[in-house]
Amino acid sequence: MAKKYYWLKLKKTFFNQKEIKRLRKLAGGDTFTIIYLKLLLLSLENEGKIYFDGIGDDFVDELALDIDEDDDNVKMTLSYLFSKGLIETVDDKEYFLSDIPGMIGSESDSANRVRRHRQRQNQKALHCNNDVTASNSQVTKSNTEIDIDKETEKEQQQEQQQEQESTSEVIQFWNQNGFGLDNISAKNQLLLWLEDSSFNQPKQIILKAMKIACANNNRRLNYIEGILRNWKNNSLLTVREIEIHDSKQTVQTENDDNYNYGF
Repeated sequence: MAKKYYWLKLKKTFFNQKEIKRLRKLAGGDTFTIIYLKLLLLSLENEGKIYFDGIGDDFVDELALDIDEDDDNVKMTLSYLFSKGLIETVDDKEYFLSDIPGMIGSESDSANRVRRHRQRQNQKALHCNNDVTASNSQVTKSNTEIDIDKETEKEQQQEQQQEQESTSEVIQFWNQNGFGLDNISAKNQLLLWLEDSSFNQPKQIILKAMKIACANNNRRLNYIEGILRNWKNNSLLTVREIEIHDSKQTVQTENDDNYNYGF
């Protein structure tokens, strides 16, 4: 699966917002502002969602561990963000940063290569034409450059085709195994896991998690995501690694319908 890059897009008016101005005026406000920015970055790949995986003593303790900040400062920041509606509680294991959807920037690995290649070419063109008049400043691409562009375009097309095939397989399994044809929101949320660069085989791993959900008759998005996050937290990033890990666990009886993933 193609790697994807994410970045945070701050508006020019970010620090002029009344909520941010007020936050910075508090004792320790600059630290709280940095913590807020770190939380925004932490939620990027999940479109504003932050999850509690049970590694810390509680949500605050785990977030403090994730972003390397003091527990009390994190607690104070969260209290302020909740009071201003900048963060919401979805449930006891999930928070949502309400401003993040409009602040996400992303691009695929191949698009990143294209952009960097064009930047290099533009820099070369500017250097070579520093003494040339503006009317003659256009640089004709060499055959090598054209070949690079064609190869990059071919890679993009192949990646797009692979993404479409993976998306189609996940959707088909979802629709055919009772997860809910009308549950479009949950289906789209699950598809975001295809873009998780942590997994080496995201499609196969998602399908494996869905099969486990079917076997346990627990066809809920939260259950599937719990399995995926548990694998990720335990650095089980391929189907083979998962199978090896499972083989080392205590063998369950044939009548045991409970699959133990530690959550």
